Amino acid sequence: MTSIDSDHRIRKVVIVGGGTAGWMAAAALGRYLNNGYTQVVLVESEEIGIVGVGEATIPPILTFNKMLGLNENEFLEAVHGTFKLGIEFVNWGRIGDRYFHPFGTHGHDVHGVRFHQLWLRERARRPVPDISNYCMSAVAAMHGKMARPGPGAQTSLREIQYAYHFDASLYGKFLRNYAEAAGVQRIEGKIVDAALDAGNGFVDSVQLESGQVIDGDLFIDCSGFRGLLIEQALQTGYDDWTHWLPCDRAFAVPCANPPALDPYTRATAHSAGWQWRIPLQHRTGNGHVYSSSFMSDQKAADILLANLDGEALDDPRQLRFTTGRRKLSWNRNVIAMGLSSGFIEPLESTSIHLIQTAIAWLIAVFPDRRFLAAERDEFNRIMREKYEDIRNFIVLHYSATERSDSEFWNYCRTMPVPDTLTEVLELWKAKGRSFREGYDLFGITSWVAVLLGQRIEPEGYDPIADAFDDGRIATAMEEMRQGYFQTAQAMPSQGEFLAQILTYHMPQPAPWNGAR
Repeated sequence: MTSIDSDHRIRKVVIVGGGTAGWMAAAALGRYLNNGYTQVVLVESEEIGIVGVGEATIPPILTFNKMLGLNENEFLEAVHGTFKLGIEFVNWGRIGDRYFHPFGTHGHDVHGVRFHQLWLRERARRPVPDISNYCMSAVAAMHGKMARPGPGAQTSLREIQYAYHFDASLYGKFLRNYAEAAGVQRIEGKIVDAALDAGNGFVDSVQLESGQVIDGDLFIDCSGFRGLLIEQALQTGYDDWTHWLPCDRAFAVPCANPPALDPYTRATAHSAGWQWRIPLQHRTGNGHVYSSSFMSDQKAADILLANLDGEALDDPRQLRFTTGRRKLSWNRNVIAMGLSSGFIEPLESTSIHLIQTAIAWLIAVFPDRRFLAAERDEFNRIMREKYEDIRNFIVLHYSATERSDSEFWNYCRTMPVPDTLTEVLELWKAKGRSFREGYDLFGITSWVAVLLGQRIEPEGYDPIADAFDDGRIATAMEEMRQGYFQTAQAMPSQGEFLAQILTYHMPQPAPWNGAR
């Protein structure tokens, strides 16, 4: 039997803030701390608005939903979700360029040799189709098609990987219902103060505007950019990455849907930033991310409104941010998640994934009331590496450009990049090599898609690719391409597929005004 003196178990977890981060944490902890002695409490105020920078995700969210035991069709209905097979990038290398960053993989490796090395070898010998033609997710996206691979699916269809677009506010409500059903207690109120232990500096409690005091053992800060606990109370500090990622503002606005629901996100570069386009069942989410050092607010809003696919359904809403991360994600007995932990613009839809990563690793190294340094340090190391790896990938999009049509792109094209990104680029430029073993996000396919898409061409290819018979590789590649094309042709459109799996009729798109 455990004595009272030796019982260090966490008895109470207090989540500060709701929104996507807070309710994701609450849902996961409600499920995994259902141990009979740990209470999970979430404090949020209806007065405080929720920042929803993006509504697009990447494939690991399927793992999170499965971890919660969610039914995918019910989830999509609740959040008005659609499927996402990747991201189309427009005007990034040069004005007029288009390329596709797909989920999944390019082709099949042969005896350990990466497919893109075989593609580079063939391209050096003869004209070959763009590498996106050798990825099932990319080919399906190009044709507006979507289907889920079932147990008996043919080989090509089994290679489909996908994520979702959804309404972030509806996702928060969906997870709130899940968390409260799992025993999480929600407390309405605005936090006005935090009491610290005089000895170790830990957070003892938070006080609400009403005067109510809420104590806890472990606090999770999901309070957004303000960082009520991680920054205002503990003064953790912030690493500012604006010199690498100069965009610091965004306007967001929903618009009416066009007739077809594209199964991908679109990111279109403008003169001082870029515009997102995210099709949902009931509307399209749009936003213009830009640098206030190179563009006025009014011009940014005008560009956004001039490039919608349908009638604007609201006035543009402005968001301001500083790209970077807290120096520590876990400080004392406070763990920051979501915007309170850091912010990287949503170019590759990573915001929700970073919340998911923090939740997964918190569960993996869940502390007791001793708050061991080894557990905290491991969590901080992992989160630092995740943030920096994503940062490098986003910086690549800006620095790997030939655009010189504005001061913004001149700055991005010529700015010094992180040393860790320089190392990746040097390996690629020599022989098209990309080593991503050990990384759970943005693998070789992702880097190859962006590097080639933005005209960063390697001087050669891995000489080991020359060991294969020319005719055999050419035949195999053509069979792959034909197989992906024929599979895509037989698939339903995204709208047709959603109609098959949903139990209600999707909202009909509003009349399209032809705007682009």
